Amino acid sequence: MQKKNGWTYLASVEDLYSRKIIGWAFGLTINAELAVKALDNACLNVKKTEGVIIQSDLGSQYTSTLFEAKLARYKIRHSYSKKGYPYDNSCIESFHSVLKKEEVNLKKYKDSKQAYDAIFEYIESWYNRKRIHSSLNYRTPEDVYLECDFVA
Repeated sequence: MQKKNGWTYLASVEDLYSRKIIGWAFGLTINAELAVKALDNACLNVKKTEGVIIQSDLGSQYTSTLFEAKLARYKIRHSYSKKGYPYDNSCIESFHSVLKKEEVNLKKYKDSKQAYDAIFEYIESWYNRKRIHSSLNYRTPEDVYLECDFVA
């Protein structure tokens, strides 16, 4: 996301069944620490992590020793998309596209705090709790997530 004096980055973790963004992190650089922070935030929101599969692209933040060690600690299995094939991650790619279309591309953020606040509001108040999805039978990610008794 572009702001007045540079860029900010978002790493996010989506529950594939409900499309809920269960963890995310916002920072000035896209690196392993940012990816780990998003993963940690996601793991705070689930009942158990053992046996969960996380899908990511082959970005250096996701192939890093730091990220892999954190996955091992949580006993999460890692699945990678094929190189140059974004369709393996189509759901999270779709979320990022919608985020840009409905929020990021419509505004100019003066600083990182303003950008963070806008993204927080979008994800936590709008996308997860109010934005209905045709793929979820016109329900919100939060509604589907809460109905799930097998939520990881």
